Formats: sequence, C-alpha cells, structure tokens
Amino acid sequence: MEGSRRAFLAAAGGGLTALSREAFARLRALPSASPETAAQDEDFWFRIRDSFTIDRNSVNLNSGSVSPAPRTVQTAMHQYWDITNMSPSYYVDEMLGPRIEVVRRRLAGAFGCDPDEMAITRNTSESMEIVQLGLDLKPGEEVLTTTQDYPRMLTAWRQREARDGIVLKTVSFPTPSDGPDAIVSSLERAITPRTRVILICHATYTTGQIFPVKAICAMARERGIETLVDGAHGFAHFPFTRDDLDCDYYATSLHKWLYAPVGTGFLYVRRDRIRDLWPLMAAPLSMREDIRKFEEIGTHPIAIKGAITEALTFHDGIGAERKAARLRFLRRRWSDRVRDLPGVRVLNSDDPRESCGIGAVSLEGVDANALTGHLERKYRIHVRPRVVEGELNCIRATPNVFSTLEEVDFFAETIEEISRKGLV
Repeated sequence: MEGSRRAFLAAAGGGLTALSREAFARLRALPSASPETAAQDEDFWFRIRDSFTIDRNSVNLNSGSVSPAPRTVQTAMHQYWDITNMSPSYYVDEMLGPRIEVVRRRLAGAFGCDPDEMAITRNTSESMEIVQLGLDLKPGEEVLTTTQDYPRMLTAWRQREARDGIVLKTVSFPTPSDGPDAIVSSLERAITPRTRVILICHATYTTGQIFPVKAICAMARERGIETLVDGAHGFAHFPFTRDDLDCDYYATSLHKWLYAPVGTGFLYVRRDRIRDLWPLMAAPLSMREDIRKFEEIGTHPIAIKGAITEALTFHDGIGAERKAARLRFLRRRWSDRVRDLPGVRVLNSDDPRESCGIGAVSLEGVDANALTGHLERKYRIHVRPRVVEGELNCIRATPNVFSTLEEVDFFAETIEEISRKGLV
C-alpha cells in the first residue's frame, strides 16, 4: 500500500513537471530582442494568450483586482487537490506540507530575500494586517500614510486608533504626481517626533502611481521609523528586488500579477523585525523568531499554495522585463489615443519610474460609478471605479498579458464615443 501511494505521488509530480516542460517549451523559444521590441511582437503574445482560458465575450480590464491563472497553474492546483483528497490528514501532513518549503524558497528567490524572511499568506490584506495589528504601538504614537492607500488598510489603522489610542495621519498628492521627489517631500513634511511607522503603496490601487519606495524607506530609517509597503500591485507587475526597496515589511497578493491561484500572497519581514512582531493568530512562543509563526492559521487548502511554483515558472518564462514592457505598451496604446480628447483626463505619468500597466482616466461631468456600469452594460467592458473623496473620481483600466490589441483599441473607442455623446 505504501509503495502504491508513493508511486501515485511520483506519477502526479512527474505529470506536473511534464506539463510545465510542454507548456513552456514555446515560451522559452523567444526572440532575442529588447523588451520594448518584444512588447510589440504579436506572434509571441499570441502564444502567451493561448496559455489562458479567457472568456472573450467580456473585455477584462480589471487585472488590478484578481487575474486568471494560466492552464498550467489551474492543472497543478487541481492535481494537488486530487492528491489531498486521497487521504488529507496523511498526504497533507506527510507529503504536500513539506513541499511548500520549495514554494517559500522560490518566492524568496524572486523577491530577493532569505527564505526565513518569507511567510506565505492568503492575500495582501492578511499580510498587511499581520503587521498593522502586530506592531507594538503606544497611545499617541503616529502612523503616516497617504489618502490613496487601500481602504481596508486605512480601516485597520483606524481600528487601532479606536482601540489603542494611536494616531493615523494621511497626506494627499496630485494625480499624476509632481514627481518622485515631491512624493518624498510630502511625507517628510508630515513626520513628527511621534511618527513610528510609514505605510506606503508600491503602486496605488487607484491610478497605479509607483512610489519612490527606496528613497522613502531611507528617509524613514534615518529617523528610526519602520516602513511597511503595500505591494498588492508591485510584485510580478514590474521588475524589482528587496534591495531595490530596503523596507522593513512588504505585503502582496499573488493572484493579481503573478497569476497564482486566488487566495495566495506573501509577507516579507526583515529578519531583525520577526521577533517583536506579533502574529495575527497565536503561535507558540518557541516560534517567536520563526517566520512561519505568521502562517499559524489552522487548517487551510494546501493545493493552492502548491501551485504557486507553477505561477512563478510561467512568470519566469515570459520574462519580467518583457512582461513590464508589454503592460506599459498596452496602457500607452489606449491612453495616448484618448489623452487629448475634450473633457478626458489621463491620470498616469509616462515616466517608467511612476507607472506600468495600471491606467486611470476621468471624464469631466461623468461619475466613475456610472461610467463603470455603462461600460459593463453596453460594451461588456469590465473596469473598476476609483473614488477618493475630494481627490479622485475615475475608472481604472488594467489590460494584461492575455489582453488583445482589439480589446484595448475597443476600450479607447468607447471612451472617444462617450467623450462626444455622454452616457447614452
């Protein structure tokens, strides 16, 4: 019996490996061109699009919330799920559980940190709130962030305000921004002797504004302030490593830009910060200096974690530089077409330090929620409204590697038509 179990696992594991080799043989045979040239090679991107199971009767321009997984990731997840259900208590604990250390190693390698600084979580929110609710902050101590951080993160800080007496301070910035130096200066001016933590987005959920993270973290470290980066829209969107940021904590979801199964994410904690950060759910004191204490959440579906390695392989097959160049190409394709239309305002800088695949646009006199509904009902275009009271009223459009030029051009056509006729 034991032999048959091992034989099954070996066969299943071999199937996953064979699938990867077969699926990515085409992706490895790429043109030796610059990322910018490869970004416009439609034959290559046709191969990438063919890796997904997309519903082409809807134009999906909302990769910012969650992205589909390619076939290889779906297959891996289903196979790990089948293995789990052969005998969950045995296969999960004895066979699949230990293999998640490979996932940790691969993620740490991609991010550029030690595996013992990498916790595997379910999403950005969980990762962020581990830090937000786990830091020892005293009444009157301040947390500094911006008005465009994700609402759930602002809610978490406000709960700590109500419960623990800390103080949340927010600063605003124009969109498009006045440049990286201006963003750093706006945060620096808001620092006081009571500031203990600075929370910043790597790229905002609103317009995709990329922040000068390393400069902000350096400024904070000089003052003894800890830095938490909301990387929901950073990791696997554009290339970087931990050393390009130098933050204390970094949180992200893997079901956005990495195309991993829904419900996967990670939390990076600088090694010297692990000991004093409380886990969200209780862990033994013996794990105080172990990054795995942040994964003590009880029983959970290990199949989705196991498939993360397939998503990393897919990402590597495309190439991070090529992927970012393609995403910028698609954003510019539609935004350049509508930028000069009457009443239309594109809210992205074309400086590659400040933007990548996420785009945002507003139409004068048109409410973002109404525009979102109109695009869905009339054109079957799926976008997201982004409203920050007194600052933003726009839609966020996010093409991805599975998007076609026809879909992106059709979106630009609809904005042209609405700018002329309104929502009719």
